Amino acid sequence: MKKFHALALALLLIFALAACASEDAGNNAANQTGNNDGSNNAQNDSANESESGDEESAEDGGNEAVQTDFPEGPIELIVPHAAGGGTDATARALASAAEEHLGVSIGVVNREGGGGAVGMTAGANANPDGYTVTMATVELTTLPHLGLAEISYEDVKPVAQINFDPAAVTVPVDAPYDTLQEFIDYAKEHPGEIQMGNSGPGSIWHLAAAAIETATGVEFTHVPFDGAAPAVTDLLGGHIDAVPVSPAEVLAQVEAGELKTLAIMAEERTDVMPDVPTFEEEGITDAVYVGPWRGLTVPKDTPDEVVKVLQDAFMKAAEEDEFVEYMENNGLGIVIEDAEGFGQVMKESHESFGELIPQLGIE
Repeated sequence: MKKFHALALALLLIFALAACASEDAGNNAANQTGNNDGSNNAQNDSANESESGDEESAEDGGNEAVQTDFPEGPIELIVPHAAGGGTDATARALASAAEEHLGVSIGVVNREGGGGAVGMTAGANANPDGYTVTMATVELTTLPHLGLAEISYEDVKPVAQINFDPAAVTVPVDAPYDTLQEFIDYAKEHPGEIQMGNSGPGSIWHLAAAAIETATGVEFTHVPFDGAAPAVTDLLGGHIDAVPVSPAEVLAQVEAGELKTLAIMAEERTDVMPDVPTFEEEGITDAVYVGPWRGLTVPKDTPDEVVKVLQDAFMKAAEEDEFVEYMENNGLGIVIEDAEGFGQVMKESHESFGELIPQLGIE
């Protein structure tokens, strides 16, 4: 009997020990599972952080792709007209003001010839890296229609416009008309009698006079001169009856009481002659606004980010005191347009002259 009790007690001890061993194994397994879960979570967190970092790096790389270190060296500004002229002086004043904003020097190079065609063609054919800029003039949109240039505004990329001077219809101070409407009425009553001076066949002032004819139905006798200055001189001498030139070209004579300007071909009055009305104010709403403009262009394949740098710098330069003072002292109008706006100006100018020039019969 004692042996039986001893055997039973031994069996109970064995079962108890086995149960404890099983519980410990379960706890160890659970702990291991927990540790593995923690490790997996840490690995997942690390992977997520790595993906996030990669995304940020990709985004940073994308931003760097549209950034530019331009300019890293001097810039050449082509002027398609002779040194000492109005376009040359304007370009030099603008270049001086723009150097501070670009942080590099700007060298002005005169490439005159062909009424501006030589210089503007050279600019269009330059390396499209932004280091060659051209001071384009309105002739970019007239010469192609005259058969005098093989390039057009479509062969360049606009940067910014900085100037526009409207045609100012000017007559002797003792002329029998004091308003534009009186001038037009007189011309209608005397077809071909009014001799309208201009700066040469197909010149901007010839086109301005033709635009007046088209808008009003009058007929002038066009008298060409070798530039606007000799036309104004003959107007003062009584040899012709009127000229449609820029305000700057007659301002001194108007202020001296020798001439009077009847109206300007522009949407708004000009600061040069603030008391002179526009064509629209005088009731002529169909006239094309004709006058010389100046602006900056680069070869058409120049990268947009480079154009943006140039645009911002030259637009800021056009607002600098030194440039504004130069323009005011010379009676030149400051009209600032960004690349998009200047592109639209060139397009409209090209289209208007494309309709007007064939009517002149210039060969």
